[in-house]
Amino acid sequence: MSTRAPLKWSRLFQPRHPLFWMLMALNALSAMLSWIVQTKPLNTLGLALVALFLLGNAVVSMWLGWRLLREEPHPRDGRPACGPPPRT
Repeated sequence: MSTRAPLKWSRLFQPRHPLFWMLMALNALSAMLSWIVQTKPLNTLGLALVALFLLGNAVVSMWLGWRLLREEPHPRDGRPACGPPPRT
């Protein structure tokens, strides 16, 4: 039996986790690089360079997403985004 936490898709959305924001930035970079490939006439070297960045971006994004899915959220993520902390 594995002692790791099970995968939960809801863990991808953790706005207080820095990995979440890195994943969002990489997704924006991926969209921008895809737009460049589709709209700009690139020579072979330029196309290879952009394709290399796209592949690296995809690998890093998948790795960050996997980490978000596997890690337990921090206990502070359970409290509301505004207002005082809950009383215990």
